[in-house]
Amino acid sequence: MSYAAAIDQLNALAPELYGKPGMPRRKFSLAEVRTLLDAVGDPQLGFPSVLIAGTNGKGSTAATLASVLTAGGMRCGLYTSPHLERPNERIRVGREEIADDAFARLYFRVHDMAQELVLQGGLPQLPSYFEILTALAFLYFAERKIDIAVLEVGMGGRLDATNVVTPLLSIITDISLDHMEWLGTTIPAITREKAGILRRGGTMITLPQHPEANQVLGEVAEELDVRVVSAVPFVPAPGTRGPYSIEALGATVPVESPLAGAHQQRNVALAIAAAAELVANHGFFITPAALEEGIRGTSWPGRLERLANSDVEWILDVAHNPAGAWALRAGLHGILEVRSPRVLVFSCLRDKPIAEMAQILFPLFDQVIVAPIHTARAAAVDELLAAARATGTPAIAAESVVGAVRSAQSRAASGVAVASGSVYLVGEVRTMLLAAKSESS
Repeated sequence: MSYAAAIDQLNALAPELYGKPGMPRRKFSLAEVRTLLDAVGDPQLGFPSVLIAGTNGKGSTAATLASVLTAGGMRCGLYTSPHLERPNERIRVGREEIADDAFARLYFRVHDMAQELVLQGGLPQLPSYFEILTALAFLYFAERKIDIAVLEVGMGGRLDATNVVTPLLSIITDISLDHMEWLGTTIPAITREKAGILRRGGTMITLPQHPEANQVLGEVAEELDVRVVSAVPFVPAPGTRGPYSIEALGATVPVESPLAGAHQQRNVALAIAAAAELVANHGFFITPAALEEGIRGTSWPGRLERLANSDVEWILDVAHNPAGAWALRAGLHGILEVRSPRVLVFSCLRDKPIAEMAQILFPLFDQVIVAPIHTARAAAVDELLAAARATGTPAIAAESVVGAVRSAQSRAASGVAVASGSVYLVGEVRTMLLAAKSESS
């Protein structure tokens, strides 16, 4: 079967968080994931792993750590979500994403086994989009005989498909309110779900954050006799901008991450702490030079990413919740102040706090262009316009993302255009901008 057929079947499983209209929402079960993995040979047992949960920053932390391990000479698997343009982006070994033929072959192996299990009564339902991709990733990593996998939790932690592994390290990034329908409506409730990746007698790497999150993480760590490793020694002094140095692996290491924004310093610190822990207690070998090279070589698009198109500077950021919006606002400081016109292309999912995100971002811009995105969970354009009106920011609606980009390109001439609010939006805008750049070169 072809790659195109695999993608078509996979897309038919989305949206994975909800059943058909009028049906109860999907229930997730690690027992079902384990049943599927057992049927395909338990590939997740073939390599050690690091598991990363949190609300914001877990992808950046994962990408940085994987880049460091790769620079250190290890065959490192990286599993992240969601993707910007193609599902292949989620599954990488070293700096290469899984090839189309391998993706299709392993997809049908997992899908066909899942169907057989359902027919035989071994599974009550077909696995979700994310569960199938997780099994596919584990099979690919096992085939490639990786030395270690860095795994980003998809949502939550306790019931996430990635949580079937027994990680060497569990990393908890910054926690805030998001996915509240699934994870709980308070910081303590959401933190308990994310703390589900901790193991009795294991190791947690984290940083001080929201007081209620700190308290819950401390309680769970005590309950499970978890050793807590703080990444604070690897965070630069407040107000640090540009390259800086930290003491790690017995040396002074220059830190120059391509990931923009002061918030990324926390994510880089978590990755450094994890690398140091792997060296100190798990037999991995990483030199200070490899640590420096890996941080500098990190690739994680769509996070305060700057792309030039004609005379407009585009900034793409997947901020999809209030905490992400605040981080984007901080990252834009100093850019929007000296450039104009300033145009925002925005869209988001309907289960997000649209009004709050609008209050954080919209007043920074001269013009907001809202656009429809290709997902059943998209917020209605009228709701986005209403949120804009509440901020007093001029706003118009485009009929498509293509139309929104064209309008922004015209309105932001010699200025700045920002695309944010949804991974779906940023992925589509990024594809268009890169195609335009390729055609003009």
